[in-house]
Amino acid sequence: MPPDTRVRPRTVVTLLLAVLVTAGLLALGTWQVKRLFWKLDLIARVEARVQAPPGAIPAPDEWSDFDPATQEYRHIRLSGTFLHDKEVLAQANTILGPGFWVLTPLIQADGSVILINRGFVPPDRRDPATRTDGNPSGTVDVVGLLRLSEPKGAFLRSNDAATGRWYSRDVQAIAEAKGLPADKVAPFFIDADKTPNPGGYPVGGLTQVVFPNNHLVYAITWYSLAGMLMAVIIVLYRRRQI
Repeated sequence: MPPDTRVRPRTVVTLLLAVLVTAGLLALGTWQVKRLFWKLDLIARVEARVQAPPGAIPAPDEWSDFDPATQEYRHIRLSGTFLHDKEVLAQANTILGPGFWVLTPLIQADGSVILINRGFVPPDRRDPATRTDGNPSGTVDVVGLLRLSEPKGAFLRSNDAATGRWYSRDVQAIAEAKGLPADKVAPFFIDADKTPNPGGYPVGGLTQVVFPNNHLVYAITWYSLAGMLMAVIIVLYRRRQI
C-alpha cells in the first residue's frame, strides 16, 4: 500500500505557526541589529563631545529650544560665583564609595544660574564646615560636562525637599527648594571635571559615560532561536511527526 502523501490540516496549521513565529524572531533580531548601529553611533557622538575642547554653555535664549539629544555630555567651560549658601547634597554611589554629590548653584555675569555638581564627598564631609577650604569665593572658572536634569528620582525613591533628602539631581526642584528664580535657572546641570579643589573635596571628574550595549548578543539570540525553530520543524516534518 503506497504511503499517505496527503497534507494533514494539523501540519498546515503547525507550519503556518512556525513561519509566523520565525518571522517574528527574525524581525526582533533585525530590530536589535538596527539598535546596535544606533547605539554605536550614539557612543561615537558622545565620545566626540566629551573629548572635544570645552565650549560655551548654551545661552539663556537657547534654553527654550534645548535639545537633550545633541547637548548632553557636551564639554563646557563657564565662569561665575558660587552660591554656597544654596548648596544641596544628593546621595551618590561612586567608585570612591557611598556619599553625596555637592550641588552648588553658580550665578553668571548675566544673572543666569547654573547648577554645578562640584563632585563627591564621603559621609564624614557632608557638613560644609568640614571643607571650607574647598568653597572658593569670587569669580571662578568651571569646566565639565553638561548633564540632564533627573526629575524622576533615583533608586525608586523620591526627593524630599522639605527634609533636604535628595536622591537625584532634579534641577527644577532644587531651584524651587532654594528659592532660585525659575526663569534664571538653566534646565540642566554641569558635572565638574577632576580639577582638584582646595582641601581635596569635593572630588570632581567622576562622571560615568557608560552606555550598555548588548544589542549584538540579543540579535544573535533571536536569529539563533529562529534557526533552531526552523530546524526542529524540518526534522519533525520529515519524520511525519507533525
